[in-house]
Amino acid sequence: MSSTLERWRLVLGKYADDRLSTPLGAEQARMDAALDYLYSREYEGRGLREPTGESREGGTGPSQFTVPAWLSEVRVLFPKETVEVIEKHALDRYEIKELVTDPETLAKLEPNLDLVKTLLSFRGHLKGQVLDQARRIIQHVVEEIKDRWQSEVRQALTGRLNRFRHSPLKAAQNFDWRATLRRNLKSYDPARKTVVLRDPRFFARNTRRLPWHIILCVDQSGSMADSVIHSAVMAGIFAGLPSLLVKLVVFDTEVVDLSEHAQDPVEVLMSVQLGGGTHIAKALKYCEGLLENPHRTVLVLVSDFMEGGPVGQMLAAVRRMKEAGVVLMGLAALDANAVPAHDPAAAQQLVEAGMEIAALTPKQLAGWLAKITSLK
Repeated sequence: MSSTLERWRLVLGKYADDRLSTPLGAEQARMDAALDYLYSREYEGRGLREPTGESREGGTGPSQFTVPAWLSEVRVLFPKETVEVIEKHALDRYEIKELVTDPETLAKLEPNLDLVKTLLSFRGHLKGQVLDQARRIIQHVVEEIKDRWQSEVRQALTGRLNRFRHSPLKAAQNFDWRATLRRNLKSYDPARKTVVLRDPRFFARNTRRLPWHIILCVDQSGSMADSVIHSAVMAGIFAGLPSLLVKLVVFDTEVVDLSEHAQDPVEVLMSVQLGGGTHIAKALKYCEGLLENPHRTVLVLVSDFMEGGPVGQMLAAVRRMKEAGVVLMGLAALDANAVPAHDPAAAQQLVEAGMEIAALTPKQLAGWLAKITSLK
């Protein structure tokens, strides 16, 4: 059987046996059994019967698999990219919840953003060892995201180069080559025809104190999973900055204040419950009650703006906070790609009420906050 026919046989499954009747080799038979364990659900859902002569008793067929054994087999037989696709289909298309309710299975899964979203979706089912394992996975992914963002975000918000003052702290990005050259001309070595750098000079950085209150108001409805995760990480980074007070509120049709956990993205994510409707007006009204110094407050609404509550009340809350002096930003997306998915009509209404609307990456959000807070 040629390689091409083998691939087609694996793609089409056992129902292609009548047309592609050449027996599979041992490894291909294992692949076929592993794929059939998952994708036969597609045929069963359409009411198709087993192929003639097919028996699920004995042999290496799907009836022999448990979910952990099946997952191990998939990881042995297929390349990583294929495994990721198969796992995603198992979770999203066929909802094999054993993948996130069995600790042995969960321990074998590759920590990634999609798995974290699945764990958050199934959070109500996580208990005991599974819950502990889920927390470790979420911690791993959160730390990866935080490591990618933290230095750039902190740099944007804690100051720029001061080209009128030098610093004893030696950092390559702060190197002042002009001052270094002037300072070391006396160390010129005629024999080597070069300047010996005995006293390198480095710019200092301005430290911008930010006595600002940042309120992150995050929509946790089902469509907002990516932004919820990234908002939790951003809240943790912001909360670690001196002189910056962070409030974190999540909402669907109810409002939950997670401000006490703002420094701990993992605890935040273990507290959210993805799904449900959207009541932006209720969330904004709650945030109004958190205002202490409106002229030093930035409210960031992370949402798709698909309001399920009274639109008039939502817009009225925006107008009241705008008149009080609050800086208002609506984010249609907050992740590495900043691909917006939102209700443009509602977004336009929010703009007219006084809220700026954008789709930003975390770095862009930090730059926007730095600009806003430097103007007052």
